[in-house]
Amino acid sequence: MILLEIKPLLLDLFSGHHMILLLLAIVILFGGKKIPELAKGLGKGIREFNEAKDGIKNDIETGIKDKEKIEATNSSTAASSVKNS
Repeated sequence: MILLEIKPLLLDLFSGHHMILLLLAIVILFGGKKIPELAKGLGKGIREFNEAKDGIKNDIETGIKDKEKIEATNSSTAASSVKNS
């Protein structure tokens, strides 16, 4: 029930005139010269986060492939030793 009451509130929060007021407040607080610096820093942070995320994803995928190769090697070695017995 509460979720149904919150959803319309969130939609009203981000209406057109609210966004204009928010942007105006940001310009007043930070000034016109600071906004590009803030945006540049935010972009750099997002880029570094995505690079770290991709690096971790690649490490995990490499680990899974290596584990599969080891298991395949162990199973083929075990199968050949059973045939030789």
